[in-house]
Amino acid sequence: MAEAADFQGTSPSPARRWLRRTGAVLAGTPLLAGFLQLPAGSPAEAATPAAPRAASDDGSVAVSVDSLTPGAPSEGDTVTVSGTVTNKGKKAVTDASVGLRVGSLLDTRSSIDTAAKNSGDVDSPAGAEIDDKYTEKFSKLTPGVSQPYTISVPADELDLGQDGVYDLSVTLTGETSDQPWEQTLGVRHTFLPWQPDELDAKTNTTFMWPLVSTVHMTAETGSDEEQTPVFHDDELAAEISPGGRLDRMVALGKDLDVTWVIDPDLLASVEAMTTRYEIPGENTDDQDVVGGHQEVAKRWLTEVQKAVADKEVVALPFGDPDLASLAHHGTSVTGSLRHLKEATDVAARTVESILHVVPSTDYAWPVEGAVDPSIIKVATSAGADKVIVRGDTFEGGRDLTYTPTAPRPIGGGTTAVVADARLSTVFDGDMTRASASTQAVQRFLAQSLTLALQTDRPRSVVVAPQRTPSAAQAQTMAEAIGALQDSTWSQPQDLTAAAKSKPDPAAGTDVPPASAYPKSLRKQELPRSAFEQIARTQDKLDRFKVILSDQSRVVTPFGRALNRGMAASWRGRPAEAAIYRSGVETYLDTLSSQVRLIEKSETKLSGRSATIPVTVQNNLVQGVEHLVLRLTSTNPTRLQIDGDAYEEQPVAVSGGHSQSVKFTTNANANGRATVVAQLYTQDGRPYGQPVTFDVKVTEITATVMLVIGGGVLLLVLAGFRMYTQRKRAAARQAEEREQDDAADEADADAADKGAKNPAVSETRPTGESAPGTREDAPEQPSDPAPDTAPESADPSGTGERVDR
Repeated sequence: MAEAADFQGTSPSPARRWLRRTGAVLAGTPLLAGFLQLPAGSPAEAATPAAPRAASDDGSVAVSVDSLTPGAPSEGDTVTVSGTVTNKGKKAVTDASVGLRVGSLLDTRSSIDTAAKNSGDVDSPAGAEIDDKYTEKFSKLTPGVSQPYTISVPADELDLGQDGVYDLSVTLTGETSDQPWEQTLGVRHTFLPWQPDELDAKTNTTFMWPLVSTVHMTAETGSDEEQTPVFHDDELAAEISPGGRLDRMVALGKDLDVTWVIDPDLLASVEAMTTRYEIPGENTDDQDVVGGHQEVAKRWLTEVQKAVADKEVVALPFGDPDLASLAHHGTSVTGSLRHLKEATDVAARTVESILHVVPSTDYAWPVEGAVDPSIIKVATSAGADKVIVRGDTFEGGRDLTYTPTAPRPIGGGTTAVVADARLSTVFDGDMTRASASTQAVQRFLAQSLTLALQTDRPRSVVVAPQRTPSAAQAQTMAEAIGALQDSTWSQPQDLTAAAKSKPDPAAGTDVPPASAYPKSLRKQELPRSAFEQIARTQDKLDRFKVILSDQSRVVTPFGRALNRGMAASWRGRPAEAAIYRSGVETYLDTLSSQVRLIEKSETKLSGRSATIPVTVQNNLVQGVEHLVLRLTSTNPTRLQIDGDAYEEQPVAVSGGHSQSVKFTTNANANGRATVVAQLYTQDGRPYGQPVTFDVKVTEITATVMLVIGGGVLLLVLAGFRMYTQRKRAAARQAEEREQDDAADEADADAADKGAKNPAVSETRPTGESAPGTREDAPEQPSDPAPDTAPESADPSGTGERVDR
């Protein structure tokens, strides 16, 4: 950036202050002449110092300026400076005195930088001390002990003349036993902006207020209907809790005229915490635990909604992708720019749905505003036409004695919005110490006023601070913005208005070459392997989603996780970034493997045709469809699948179920054949791992058929023989029963006749059997001889031969 001129225009300050300062100089001229005419003193007199002198460059006493109010005083104000003095030496300091000194006018921005660099140098010019009544005395400063001081001086007593920035220093003078004379033992230089009257052409200042965090959400979600999100840590809860970094950013920013620059991922993550979320492995059993900060998340989002109401909101692409890393390492990987486009498209919807405001998505913000032609190309590829760059990395105009206005047309309809480097970086560093914070505020005001006094042209100045300010840095920024908004030389402006302001034709518009990109930033970029892993994971996601009945349950969380995998917040944390990306890919592999083929053992076929079942298992909570199962014979000469080398059948399986798919096979010869089962998506891409198993074919020959037929015939004959035997036995038993019945009838008839003819009855003794029934009765010639011997109806004994 071109430096400001070394001279200022006529000051609008009242003439009486100029006359008073001029009169003081003229009054001191005769006294100075008298001193010059004095004779030289003796050596002893020369050894006694007539004025304080420095003890060392660093000073043996540390002086801090912890507070300076008001930061930019006006006429009638009282300037109050407070802080501490600490004896760092080994000797006690006696007759110590803390006073204020107003130094020279710092009329260039570089002179302010030099003064800030040497703010503790006791050898730096400190100017004349203000009236002795505005000092604080210490009789003794013990080594290692700090003492507070407070000095209040009316602004009129500071004898400030021309408008601008003055070197204001707090000095401590005193004596030690080793050096028993008055000397400057410690100093702290700071800045005092002096512009009591309103400038005619105020600077339009835009301050970007970033709400950006690191990555907290994983790609994993619960299997419940609500898809409970999983966070890899609970640090976001600490940031949004009262007193946390993001809580302070919102509380401080709501009362400031700033442009809110928000990463939609932060809003989405906090919104996910408002219901139920899990953190893996946080307890002793290494089980997921439920986060308990729902009310904190709801309160923070409510506060953000109130803070951004009626304010300009700029939405960064989702996840705040690292544009420089993408430009330098990702564009050569297919599909990388696709993620940037998706992140930009989802940004506006996310912010609007949560904050109920319509954000601008026209801006790209590379890390630290450093650009080269490839970064500009990538930044605008997703639709942004304005790139926020920083002045120290962007070429300025030639021979400019002032800081030009922010917008610069760089061709192709793209505008580079150049943020002022000095104003943007002044809040870097540790701001937890009050002295550092106060110095940053005064330096910010000093640079802003010096910039305003460079020219009478109205200009737009943009301040783009660090992406993730700490709570202390945010507090310092708020103090500086508050003081600037109350100043007489600046007025707030939103980012869109700044970008649309009329460019300065003398300002440089050349984009720095790739060789000019800072090496320190290039070392922190994401490597090519990161984008290759993201592309590989995306390819797996594309293959997985086509089989799902509800793709949104997987596409949305994984798509956002891939955006987070290329976030700018991973800079300086390569190990954590690699772990996160690997976790996303591994979890996707785990989900994909829940749809698989069940392993099969060897199958035996005893015939020319048979059916082989193959089981598909779905352990997902949702159903899968659009899958094809292909069964392939590696030896179709021996074994065919449905008359061919392979057969395909569509597959659809409900969540948590399995399905068996049956294939008809035909065997042409005996032996072993290898069969491969593989799932495919409908576009012909393999899905999952194949299952390979053997099928053993045993062909049935004619001899075997004859043997089997003979055996069947013997079984039939044996059954028929048993049937006839049982039939004949039943017939004999029926015949014997008929003979017994006939004999009984004959005996009855004989008895009847004997009763009628006693002579006949007397010839038969009582109890005697009827003729032909007694065993000892002689056989009568007329009795028929039996043609068969009596036969038992019981089963034959073993080996017994039965004639039929």
